[in-house]
Amino acid sequence: MGRWTQYDEDDYRLPEGVKRVGYDADSGRYYFRDREGLVYKGPEGSEFGELTLVSEIPSSVPQDVEEDSDLEAAPTGTDGYRILALDENGTRYNPRGGAYRTLFPFFLIIAVVLLLVWRLVLLPTRIAHVPCPSTTLSYIVQPGDTCWDIANDHNSSLDKLLIVNPKVNCDKLMPGDRVCVPDEGMSISVRF
Repeated sequence: MGRWTQYDEDDYRLPEGVKRVGYDADSGRYYFRDREGLVYKGPEGSEFGELTLVSEIPSSVPQDVEEDSDLEAAPTGTDGYRILALDENGTRYNPRGGAYRTLFPFFLIIAVVLLLVWRLVLLPTRIAHVPCPSTTLSYIVQPGDTCWDIANDHNSSLDKLLIVNPKVNCDKLMPGDRVCVPDEGMSISVRF
């Protein structure tokens, strides 16, 4: 406790016979009652200041509060629950979505991470192709192409095509694959 804390207490700051009886968190006002039972409200956003006479305490402020209780945390109902804040039309504020609304960003991050894992791990990745030799042309397989059609369209034979592409399986040729097609005038020799 500080040296001058008694100056921050209600007994020192308030007029004689006036007690603090409530706090409205929505408006940031304290409410006071004098000996005759008249109710006053304090200035918005401050603990002490000029008091204004009001007809009654708002419903969001507890009516019966013990001497030593904390006004800001005092419940209004006998069951321990506080009345929900009211808007300017007098209807209660009810947030839509509740707890799920606050968890949405967490689930969004989880979804993005799962999509990245699926893309990087589960999807097959294409291996970078080795560049074709200088005496050949690069050809991308189209739907319906066969090894024989590719060689025939480029004035070459199937044997020459298979020599230049030893890892190509003609039975499992897929559209988008790249094969090297020999030029018509090149000479191919097989080394063993």
